[in-house]
Amino acid sequence: MSVSPTCNLLCDESTDDIVSMDADICSDYHESFDHSLIDDEEFIVNMFNSEVDHQKQGSELLAKYRKLPELVTSRQEAIKWILKVYSHSQFRPETAYLSVNYLDRFLLSHSMKPRKGWQWHLLSVACLAVAAKMEETSVPNLLDLQLIEPSSRFLFKPKTVHRMELLVMSSLKWRLCTVTPFDFVHYCISKISCFNPQRDGFGSVFSHAADLIISTRTVIDFLACPPSTIAAAVVLWATDHSVDEQNLGCFHKRLNKDMVRRCYNLIRKNRSQLLHINSVQKPEHVAVNDKLRVVFGGSCDD
Repeated sequence: MSVSPTCNLLCDESTDDIVSMDADICSDYHESFDHSLIDDEEFIVNMFNSEVDHQKQGSELLAKYRKLPELVTSRQEAIKWILKVYSHSQFRPETAYLSVNYLDRFLLSHSMKPRKGWQWHLLSVACLAVAAKMEETSVPNLLDLQLIEPSSRFLFKPKTVHRMELLVMSSLKWRLCTVTPFDFVHYCISKISCFNPQRDGFGSVFSHAADLIISTRTVIDFLACPPSTIAAAVVLWATDHSVDEQNLGCFHKRLNKDMVRRCYNLIRKNRSQLLHINSVQKPEHVAVNDKLRVVFGGSCDD
């Protein structure tokens, strides 16, 4: 007897672009992580093995977007809507990241006309809906999900979104559990020298790192960076560490250190755009050092 792969993902339906993790969500996410895995060599190696295909796929996406810059504008609008709904719904950070991951991978194998706004919005709704069903314990129904950000000109019937979800999932060959920087970020924080998670506030650093990881999705150049290198570069930046050999030596030997440097420099280069995405922070988000204030809501002094 075969079981439909859609059974757990398709549920019955009856009817300010700010990226910032809520403190309670951050705490829940941190507490749910099995910290014993940080020192599990087999687990870490498996994570690196899981991202082997990422760089090739990312390079193909980057080449496509550079060849068709009009797609980038439409992609930015799609991401803007996804991030607004993510913030309003207080979804887990991985939900936002996966939504954009699904959108990019779909676009790698499909042609979308940049001016067909309804197609892009339908794709955005479907990608977010699938990601939320993968990551969240409670998901708004499809009509409510669309009405969270009512400025859109389009409102799709649930059955229309369901069909698009199926197209997205089949286009991704049902590979929905993909490795992300969030799979590496706890490990990276734990390995940073001179940083004590208990003393220096793991939750605060993780919250700011999560904001920055999600913001990197708005800059296409980060597509060429494997998840592990994004996580390492973000954590180094967020904890005010440089990308020198000593700090890079704290990480696993499988980490591509040259790519971490490239990613770190991309953060520095695109700081103004990332600042725009994270321009308003909740009062409970307290920076742990000057670098965090620069990246996550303060003035830029250098």
